[in-house]
Amino acid sequence: MPVIIAQPLPEKSFLSAYRERKAYTDAYSLELPFEVTLAEYIEAFYTTWLFKLERVVLATLVARPSSERQAAELALGDGRRFAAWTVEARETDQILMCDFLCKTRSWLMCDGKRLWFGSAIVPKAVHSNGEAYLGIGFHLLIPLHRLYSKALLRAAARKLIRSHES
Repeated sequence: MPVIIAQPLPEKSFLSAYRERKAYTDAYSLELPFEVTLAEYIEAFYTTWLFKLERVVLATLVARPSSERQAAELALGDGRRFAAWTVEARETDQILMCDFLCKTRSWLMCDGKRLWFGSAIVPKAVHSNGEAYLGIGFHLLIPLHRLYSKALLRAAARKLIRSHES
C-alpha cells in the first residue's frame, strides 16, 4: 500500500485561499504506481466502504442522502451536489467541495500518479494577534479528523488499485 504523507498544500490548490484567510488546512498525498484521472479518483473516493458509512450518517442525521449514481455524476462533472456538499470550484485536476453549513471544505486533487486529499475549516473568528478560533468542537476533533482523512485517502487508493488490477 502506498505511504500517505502529510504535506504543505501545493500553491495551485483551491485550499490555498483558505489558508491565507487563517482557516485550518491540511493536505495528505500518496503516489500510485499508475496514473489516475480526477473523475476516477472522485468516484472511488465517494464510493469506498468508509465513505459509504459517512453517507449513511449524513442521510440519517442531516437529511442529506446520496447515491452511487450521484457520485458517478459528480465524478464526470455532471453533478454539483453530493450528500452534504456542493461543488465550490473545479478544474481538470482538482475539486473543492463546500459543506451545506459553509464551515468546512473538502479538496481532492489528482496529479498524474499522486492523489491529494485535504480539508479546510473556516474559523469562527480571527483574533487581533492573527490566531484563528475554529470553535471548541473543531479544535477537539482535529486529531480524529487527521486520522479519518488518511483513512479516506487510503480507502480510495485501495479501491483504485483493485480496479486497476482487474
